[in-house]
Amino acid sequence: MQAIVETLFDAVYLISVITVGILMIRGSKRNRQFILFGWMAVVLGMGDSFHLIPRALALCTTGLKSYTALLGIGKWITSVTMTIFYVLLYYVWRRRYKISGQSGLTAAVYGLAGVRIVLCMMPQNQWTHAGAPLSWGIYRNIPFALLGLLVIVLFYRSAKENGDKAFKWMWLTIVLSFGFYIPVVLWADTIPMIGMLMIPKTCAYVWTVLIGYFAMKEECKED
Repeated sequence: MQAIVETLFDAVYLISVITVGILMIRGSKRNRQFILFGWMAVVLGMGDSFHLIPRALALCTTGLKSYTALLGIGKWITSVTMTIFYVLLYYVWRRRYKISGQSGLTAAVYGLAGVRIVLCMMPQNQWTHAGAPLSWGIYRNIPFALLGLLVIVLFYRSAKENGDKAFKWMWLTIVLSFGFYIPVVLWADTIPMIGMLMIPKTCAYVWTVLIGYFAMKEECKED
C-alpha cells in the first residue's frame, strides 16, 4: 500500500512542478522574474527525480535496502539542486522587488550555497552507505538552513513593505518546508515514521511554485 500511494504522490508531484516550470518559462513573455521562477521549478523537479524515482523503484520491487547506493547518490544530487533552487529564488526576489547593489548580501548567498555544496561533496557523508553519519547530515544542513532563513527574511520584509499580495505567503512556504525537513534530518533514521513529514514538505514546495505561477498568470494578463 505504501509503495502505491507514495509512488503516485511522487509521480504527481514531479510531473506537476516540472510542467508548471515549463509553462512559466514559455508563458513568461520574457519577464526575467518568471523565467527564473520557471527554471527554479524545473530544477526542483529534476533534482528531486534523482532521489524519488529510485525510491519508487525500490518500494515497488525488492525494497529500499537493495537500492542504498542509488538512493544515496540521488539524495546527494537533490541536496545540490535544492541549494541551486534557493540561489535562483534569491534572484527572483531581486527581480521582483527591483533590488540593485547589495553585493554583500549576494556574497552571503553565494558563500552559504558554496559551503553547503562543498560539504555535500565531502566523502565523509558516505552517501552510498546505509549507515551514513548523522553528524555530516547536520553539518551540511547548517549553511542550507541559514540560506533558507535569509531568503525567508528577504521575502517577508519585501512583500510586507511593497504590499505584495501575490507573494504574501512566500516566506511561510519556506518556513514550512524547513519545519518539516529538519526533523527528518535529525530523527528519521531512529524513528522511521518521521520520514512521512517529507510529504507536507513537498506540498510546501508545490505551494512555492504555484505562488509564482499564479502571479505570472495575473501579471502577464494585465500586461
